[in-house]
Amino acid sequence: MPHPLVLAGQYGSPYTLKMRGVLRYRHIPFRWMLRGSKWDDLPAPPVPIIPVIAFPNEDGSHGELMVDSSPQIMRLENDYEGRSVVPPDPALAFIDTLIEDFADEWLTKAMYHYRWAYEADIDKAGKLLPMSGNLQLDSDQSQQMYTFITERQIGRRALVGSTEWNTPIIEGSYRRVLETLQAQFSTRDFLLGDRPGRGDFGLYGQLTQLVRWDPTSTAVAVDIAPKVLNWVERMDDLEWLPVTEDDGWHSIEELDTATKDLIAEAGISYAPFMVANAKALQAGDEEVVCQIDGTEYRQGPFGYQGKCLMWLREDYAALDDGDRQRVDSVLADTGCEQLFT
Repeated sequence: MPHPLVLAGQYGSPYTLKMRGVLRYRHIPFRWMLRGSKWDDLPAPPVPIIPVIAFPNEDGSHGELMVDSSPQIMRLENDYEGRSVVPPDPALAFIDTLIEDFADEWLTKAMYHYRWAYEADIDKAGKLLPMSGNLQLDSDQSQQMYTFITERQIGRRALVGSTEWNTPIIEGSYRRVLETLQAQFSTRDFLLGDRPGRGDFGLYGQLTQLVRWDPTSTAVAVDIAPKVLNWVERMDDLEWLPVTEDDGWHSIEELDTATKDLIAEAGISYAPFMVANAKALQAGDEEVVCQIDGTEYRQGPFGYQGKCLMWLREDYAALDDGDRQRVDSVLADTGCEQLFT
């Protein structure tokens, strides 16, 4: 395209930084815009969430607006060539999609939980997040925004499952993810080869907050997974990474043990929740109840995550028989097979 895209978002948004990382890695020209700031000249998108990507018209003016990071990634794959984040092997690409969805729809619970469950994290977020849109806030405005943001976000904790009951489940899963990635980065730089895929960027987005910003979750990571902190810093800008087109991917039959362990963690936590959530939505139930790591997990049903499972199942069904069998061989006995049965 003759004109750059616009990426509008916030520094405290894991999905914004996920997409900024993708654009930088893929060498796609873009203009960064702080959403809600004095420089923000974008109209309202179809859904009021971030990040927003504005695709330019021929004259350079703002054209189509798009939200939702996973569809944004695939739109970019269709519109721009080179340095793809989608493996050419359909079976491996499906595993990559599954890992991305695990990060986007399960690890995000840990991100939200740690930010709004602990006093030090709440205080930091309440003081700093309002400045992202307006650095010139005075003390009265800052206090008003502090109160508004913290009360609203704490009040929404139960919607994403961050309750006192679920705390051991969410925090236990976060620790296992960190330990798995610490092992992964002891031998490899990325999950599926020598270049990043969708799953890498999905994990990176959530971890930008968990291991670089929020005090409590960062302290956990420093203690048990220091390699993860360094990896997140590298993922922020991979424009420099040398890539040979259609090369640098492992075969699905040769996945690293740590990558398989990450899929197994998804089978312990994400998969039973996604299945139970879909059943609750279908039945019109007011609560999702499932077993995660031997403990009962409860939260209200979440409509968007029902759509995510539907899309994942559609992708699984679209695989040819041979590729589906190869995927099944990876998912066998991980717990993730329940997503598709």
